[in-house]
Amino acid sequence: MFGSLGFTELILILVIVLIIFGAGKLPQLGEGLGKAIKGFKKSVHEADAIEAEAQAQAQMTEQAQGQAPQIPAPGVGAAPPSPATVPEQPAASTPPSSKA
Repeated sequence: MFGSLGFTELILILVIVLIIFGAGKLPQLGEGLGKAIKGFKKSVHEADAIEAEAQAQAQMTEQAQGQAPQIPAPGVGAAPPSPATVPEQPAASTPPSSKA
C-alpha cells in the first residue's frame, strides 16, 4: 500500500498537514492519536482478561454445584400459606349516616 509513496510524497503530505493544522496543533494531534491507540490496546487486553475471569468463575460455580446442594431462594417453589395461618381481618364497619 505504501510501497509507491516515496520520501518526496511523505514530505509533501507533512507540509500540507502543517498548513492545515498549524505547527501548534501537531503535538496535540500526536498526543490524541497516541492516547487513542493506547486506549484501544488497553481495551483489547481488558476484554481478554474479563473473558478469562468469566470462564474461571464459571468453572468455580460448576465445582461448587458438584460439592454442595443448592438451596432454593425463599419463596421460590414454596406452597401458598394455608387458610389457618392467615389472620382474618375484621370487616370495616361504617357508621350510619344521618340525613337531616
